[in-house]
Amino acid sequence: MRLEGKTAIVTGGAKGLGEAMAVLFAREGANVIAADMAPLTYENEKVEFFKVNVADTEDCQKLFDYAVEKYGKVDILVNNAGITRDAMTRKMTDEMWDLVIDVNLKGVFNLTRLIGPHMQANQKGSIINISSVVGVFGNIGQANYAATKAGVIGLTKTWAKEFALKGGNVRVNAIAPGYIMTDILKTVPQELLDKFAALTMLGRLGQPEEIANTALFLASDEASYITGHVLQADGGMRL
Repeated sequence: MRLEGKTAIVTGGAKGLGEAMAVLFAREGANVIAADMAPLTYENEKVEFFKVNVADTEDCQKLFDYAVEKYGKVDILVNNAGITRDAMTRKMTDEMWDLVIDVNLKGVFNLTRLIGPHMQANQKGSIINISSVVGVFGNIGQANYAATKAGVIGLTKTWAKEFALKGGNVRVNAIAPGYIMTDILKTVPQELLDKFAALTMLGRLGQPEEIANTALFLASDEASYITGHVLQADGGMRL
């Protein structure tokens, strides 16, 4: 029960990595708000759904106000919500660029600018931003996505400094997952999955629970001296 008595918000919590993190956090004792545009694809008595578009500042304010009113505080924020709109740069439209920037980058900013100062005032908290190995290495056909995930790393390092000021004691870290077997990858042909697996030193793809375990560590007091760090959970990917 490493998160006993804590309140956690997990964006993009309806399925995939968000589901795995929300369920594990609840199992470890946290009260979890899974924020998403779509309803939850699972049931858990300690995980509640809150409909939110992270790119909408008013939606984020409503979520923050609700969490503080109901639980009194927010101890953990996982900025996990994200989308892709892939295309080669020469074919990428303004709409594809803007939508990914709004959700993946502005959405992270919208919630954190509310919750970060709140944690700082309480002098405790853990913020975990879900980046990607694509934000570290880049990837063909994902200029918009790579830009946002690299931007999330920059935000992470900046916020680790800002929210530690005046004894804030707020830890801000990022996870950069590699290829993880979520619903998106389940539609990919097996020969491509085998190719992705071969890019890793461990020779396999990751599971959502493995990223959830990584997030649990960073959210818990066991990671009390870790901040401003980017943890690559990618099986030793070599690109």
